[in-house]
Formats: sequence, structure tokens, C-alpha cells
Amino acid sequence: MPRRSQQPGLDNRHRDVTGEIRRKNDTTKIGTLRRVYGDDFASGNRSDMTLRTLLEESGASSLTDYLKTHHHG
Repeated sequence: MPRRSQQPGLDNRHRDVTGEIRRKNDTTKIGTLRRVYGDDFASGNRSDMTLRTLLEESGASSLTDYLKTHHHG
């Protein structure tokens, strides 16, 4: 696992010492993402749904793409 810098990155994710921001794993649960993006994130979907399934069902290519096109919170 890469060492982390002490400075938080985008959306409170941490950069490793090379400056790269850790990406969300596609097995991350919607319930976990709701703690970051709000209770209305992916409303109408179960909290145990994975990010991968959400992206497949919504047609989004990434969490960033989903946030830009589907999330208004």
C-alpha cells in the first residue's frame, strides 16, 4: 500500500506521497458513499448495492461521471 501524505485530498481522500488520489473501489457499498455524499445519494437504491452495479445500471463510467450527471446534492 502506498504511503499517504498528511494533507487530505479531494473529498477528504488522501494522496499518496506521489500525489495520486486513491480511487473508490467499485465494490464500495452505496451506504458507505451516502456517508460522504449525503443520504440522498443514489436514492431509490439499496444501501448494500455496490458502486459497480450503480454505475452499470446508470450508464455512468465512473463515480465522478455519476456525480456530474445524476447526483444533485
